[in-house]
Amino acid sequence: MALEFTDANFETEVLKSEQLSVVDFWAEWCGPCRAIGPVIEELSKEYTGKVKIGKVNVDVNPDVSIKFGITSIPAILFIKNGVVVDKQIGAVPKSVLDKKIQAHI
Repeated sequence: MALEFTDANFETEVLKSEQLSVVDFWAEWCGPCRAIGPVIEELSKEYTGKVKIGKVNVDVNPDVSIKFGITSIPAILFIKNGVVVDKQIGAVPKSVLDKKIQAHI
């Protein structure tokens, strides 16, 4: 199951992690966000123990969203050692996200 990243745990769970983190910035009211949600869940199961995959609800966690300049959702950031190494804006097929993950693990 995808992790829940928040303003409170983002630094510890994502920025200080040595593992690649895939962070889906989303909101309940966003149709494309809901469409990509099952893909994020599938990837989180497939990469358990290898990649941290989770979601940030932008309505509940504005600090992290502002810090990373999130203006469009869904926005998926790929973060490794505290640095954004890749990003994807908008809903895309699972294969696109899988390819980006493979490039950074």
